Amino acid sequence: MQEPDPLISVVLPAHNEAERIAAALRSIMEQTLPVGEIEAIVVNNGSTDATAEVVIALREESSLRIELLHDPTPGIARAKNGGARHARGACLVFMDSDSRMSPGLLRLVAQRARGGERSASIRIVADSRDLLDRGFFWLMEWGKRLFRIRANMAWIERSLFEQLGGFDERLHHAEDLDLLVRARRAGVGVGHITAERIYTSNRRLRHGPFRLGMVATFFRWALGNFGIGRRWRY
Repeated sequence: MQEPDPLISVVLPAHNEAERIAAALRSIMEQTLPVGEIEAIVVNNGSTDATAEVVIALREESSLRIELLHDPTPGIARAKNGGARHARGACLVFMDSDSRMSPGLLRLVAQRARGGERSASIRIVADSRDLLDRGFFWLMEWGKRLFRIRANMAWIERSLFEQLGGFDERLHHAEDLDLLVRARRAGVGVGHITAERIYTSNRRLRHGPFRLGMVATFFRWALGNFGIGRRWRY
């Protein structure tokens, strides 16, 4: 008997994430939404480390449906689109592979989808106890709420994603912002989830001495919000 399609597909692009992908997948396994309603799609995007081996080992020990795709051509938007094409869920959640989701996130996505919402960005917090790391992501979240910016990790109805043509594969940054702006221009309301969250790595903030990575990340994101540098590679 063929398994029923899941309600939610979580798409995780992964480039050399052997040290972090296990935590990302375990956070999906630990969701309060029944595991039968979830699938995880990992897109191994040009990795040269043991990312694939870690995913395979977890797949063998878990009841969560985990699909592993291989795309040797690097590109965040390309990887996300590739994962979405293989998704069977009615809702797509896009999460970075160096991140973890809070246990109730997918249940809340399901509730909001059943209530008529078609897309929403998701609150992002630092996966760190460092006060500067936490403050940085608090500031980003405050700015998104103040200026009603919808960006970073998000969920979207699969039919809407297909209608919009997916992510713009020319972009290496702010591809999520671009997608959600196009959704709004199509007349779709884009919400924002605050009751649940995604914990994300602080590694970009730690590049360079004297916290210069934090400054560089802030300006990169600020410029991306205005359409500048979206095709620059990280």
